[in-house]
Amino acid sequence: VQPNNYSTFYDDQRQNWSIMFESEKAAVDFSKQVCIAKCNSSPALDSVLCQDLLLGEGQGVEGGDSLEVAYTGWLFQNNGLGQVFDSNVNKDKLLRLKLGSGKVIKGWEEGMLGMKKGGRRLLIIPPAWAYGAQGVAARVPPDSTLVFEVEVRRVKLAKECSGSDGLSVSSRDSPAPSPVPSSDGFSSD
Repeated sequence: VQPNNYSTFYDDQRQNWSIMFESEKAAVDFSKQVCIAKCNSSPALDSVLCQDLLLGEGQGVEGGDSLEVAYTGWLFQNNGLGQVFDSNVNKDKLLRLKLGSGKVIKGWEEGMLGMKKGGRRLLIIPPAWAYGAQGVAARVPPDSTLVFEVEVRRVKLAKECSGSDGLSVSSRDSPAPSPVPSSDGFSSD
C-alpha cells in the first residue's frame, strides 16, 4: 500500500507492478481481498496475516506504546468475512490498549506492531492467536479464525513526556531517558 491510492507488488517473475485506484475505498477493498486470498491460499494459517489498508503517519508503534483504536471483528467464514462479532466503530469510546501488556489477544499484540497514527490494517488471526478452543460464549465459536480491521486513532509512545509548553515530546531517539515522569494521559494531538 502506497500513498495516494497506489499499491505496488511483485509478480512471480519478481517484476514490480503498481496500481492506482480511483478512490481510497477501492484501494482499501482491494487490499482486504488480497489478504483474504493470501489466507485462503495458505495450507494452514499458523501466524497472524497482516495487510496494511492505509499507512498512517509518524513513527511505527512498538511494545509499551499506548494506543486508542477503532476496530471491527468478523468471524472468518466460507473463505471470507462472515458475521461481525464485535465493533466499536459507531460507538463513542475507542479501545485503549498498551501493546505488550497482554490485555488483548496475542494476534493483536503481533499484528499491530509497526502501525502508525491514522493507519488501518486488516488482521487475519488463527484460533491459537485468538480465543482458541474455548472461544467466547455466544459470540465466538471454539477454534474460530478471526478477521479484524483496526485503525489507530491516537498514539502515546512509551518514552514520551510532556514539555513545559504542554506539547508532547518523544524521547525515544534521545540517548538518555528523560527524568520527567510520563503522564498517563494522551497528548492533545
